[in-house]
Formats: sequence, C-alpha cells, structure tokens
Amino acid sequence: MNIKEKIGDKVKVLRLEKDITIEYLANISDVDRNYISDIEKGKRNVSVEILEKIVVALETDLATFFNDKKFKR
Repeated sequence: MNIKEKIGDKVKVLRLEKDITIEYLANISDVDRNYISDIEKGKRNVSVEILEKIVVALETDLATFFNDKKFKR
C-alpha cells in the first residue's frame, strides 16, 4: 500500500467512524467532495493544507492522524 492509499484509507475510516457522508465532510471541511472521494481512493496527492482541513473537520489533528501503525515502517 502506497502513502496515498494509506492516507485515503485513514480518512475513510475516520469518516465512517463518525458516520458521515463524503458530502457532509466536504461541507464541513470546505474541500470539494470529488477531491475527498479521490483522496479516499488513493488517487490524489493531498497537500498538507487540505489534509489538515479534513482532519480538523473529523475532529482530530495531524499528529493523531499519523500516529497509526499503518504509517510506521
């Protein structure tokens, strides 16, 4: 699994844990829903700024987001 897929998978897991749709996440993060969908599919190189918007909307922070065994070698 490459880094784009790992980030996308983590975003999707957090979103589903919150039981929210991509559309709702797009609204609260001010990020286009198609962009979020592509991130979740591992198709986008997401910038730190966009990732931070999404992570904050998911009520966490970047440190917590990346503190996951999938990001460790």
